[in-house]
Amino acid sequence: MPRHESDREDLLREATALVERVELRLEREAETVVAGFRRDGAASFFFGADPVYQFNAAGELRRAYVGGLLYKTVGGQLVEMRRERTADAVVLESRQLGETATATFLSQAEAALDCLKSALAAGRFEVVGQVSHDISSPNVAAKVSAWLAARPSRISLAQTSRLK
Repeated sequence: MPRHESDREDLLREATALVERVELRLEREAETVVAGFRRDGAASFFFGADPVYQFNAAGELRRAYVGGLLYKTVGGQLVEMRRERTADAVVLESRQLGETATATFLSQAEAALDCLKSALAAGRFEVVGQVSHDISSPNVAAKVSAWLAARPSRISLAQTSRLK
């Protein structure tokens, strides 16, 4: 989560924790999508600056950034974290989402991932740039497509937002 919501890093250049990453321009979409993988296979998806969905190596949602709010998983539940600024500090106020709010949130995440999956499957995208350390298989867009095709239709929540 950026320190200031207006900050927008160049993810393709700066998201070095994602050892393989690709920036895609989808047809009829104003924002590009950056998708990538950590060394352990954990995937992250940045739909412009917001929303962002981050998964662990098991494909479970661990963190998200949507509508200017940070979401993380705690004990398999989704917790919304809102920044409250004071003159002296920034405090994160948190609240656990209920069942209905969690289902709505996950449905929106699934729709975003399904839209990306469809665009990749139909070839309705352009690779803006990519970084790949795997010289035997440098096509990161194909890896993203394979990850999306293999994921369950319903997103499950990780027990923790931290990577193991």
